[in-house]
Amino acid sequence: MKRLAEKQIIDWKDSPRRKPLIIRGARQVGKTWLVDNVLAKQFDNFVKIDLEKRRDLHVHFSGSLEPRTILNYLELAAGRITSGRTLLFFDEIQACPRAIMALRYFYEQMPELHVVAAGSLLEFAFGDIAIPVGRVQYLHMHPMTFYEYLLAMGKEPMAEYTLTPPENVADPIQQMILSELRGYFFVGGMPECIKTYRDSGSMVETFRVQSEILDSYRDDFSKYRPRIDTMCLDAVFLNVARNAGEQLKYVRLDQGHSGLTNRKALDLLVKAKVIHKIPSCDPSGLPLGATANQKKFKAAMLDIGLLQRLCQVPAELELQQENLLAMYRGKLAEQFVAQELLAWHSSELFYWAREVRGSNAEVDYLVVREGKIYPIEVKSGSGGSLRSLQLMLEKYPNCPNGLVLYSGTYKKLPEQKLVFMPLYCVATIGDKRPLVV
Repeated sequence: MKRLAEKQIIDWKDSPRRKPLIIRGARQVGKTWLVDNVLAKQFDNFVKIDLEKRRDLHVHFSGSLEPRTILNYLELAAGRITSGRTLLFFDEIQACPRAIMALRYFYEQMPELHVVAAGSLLEFAFGDIAIPVGRVQYLHMHPMTFYEYLLAMGKEPMAEYTLTPPENVADPIQQMILSELRGYFFVGGMPECIKTYRDSGSMVETFRVQSEILDSYRDDFSKYRPRIDTMCLDAVFLNVARNAGEQLKYVRLDQGHSGLTNRKALDLLVKAKVIHKIPSCDPSGLPLGATANQKKFKAAMLDIGLLQRLCQVPAELELQQENLLAMYRGKLAEQFVAQELLAWHSSELFYWAREVRGSNAEVDYLVVREGKIYPIEVKSGSGGSLRSLQLMLEKYPNCPNGLVLYSGTYKKLPEQKLVFMPLYCVATIGDKRPLVV
């Protein structure tokens, strides 16, 4: 299956300014696959050290972090390592925090050696070490986007249309893509889920894989036990999924624990990359993060498929619905937009909320394009009020237009400063960001 990150990781290999690369992301989003199946093929020799399995090798990082000394020991365990010809891959590097520290010395003393690392729960390892700031590069991996899903399903022409401005796409084609999108809503973007659905054609089998992935995440919660009650973590995880797209309050995330404990639980899940926190902000200027209010927030899950599975909607009901989107589209649509925005445009997400007595207003997301801020409203259909969006456009004249993502085709209403776009168009609406930084 083709991934967006393939070009970026090959560019990293060929860059004269290359530094050791750390691939970050939640478990099972495809970090190891990318190295094994794409990057490794660019080298004569591939040495892979899984630091979670090979704990016997941790001792070689416990003393001197001089690269040549470390390589002498690693070569005895894994074979010859030659600069320029060998790719050295530290998988599950979070299991050995001092190996993360060693990366800075590989950069300083052996820059000609290609070194790549991958791991989940890296933020927890970072808490125990000095991060090699400026000595490493990062590639952030996300679940597969709708574009990547279409490629995996053998629908290359349709995938290319999702990256085309919708005003240049015929209405019947837009409707076909929207119809295809409902499958992605339930399969989601986890690579194993997409592969299972592509190979078996069975939603039920795909749901089983999703349940297995969720179980593995819950097993990870035991690793946080010294920090937080795992029962609280599990409850917060579930309640964030159930309240996707809604403003959250810590005290309501788990009524069996205090707001402070719930906050710690949410922060840990954010660090683990299974939840993304979305604070409100004032869109009067850039950067958006400068006015972020961390106490007023909502959250998105890692993946739309995992969200619907975590909410335990019976598979037989999902499969019997004539319109699969009809029952759940509101929450799933907001999750889809958040997920695509994070993958295509920005590592941070924000929304706008105004609370005054008797007159609350909220706009789902804010996106930056060519130095301008655009508010985004996610609507399940063409009807309904856009009062909050219009109020924001009046209050902030620096915002050129409001974007409405919905289940219809493209139309522009210049007199109202509104542009209606089919829901799948998220990839086209903001500034693309580099994956390797």
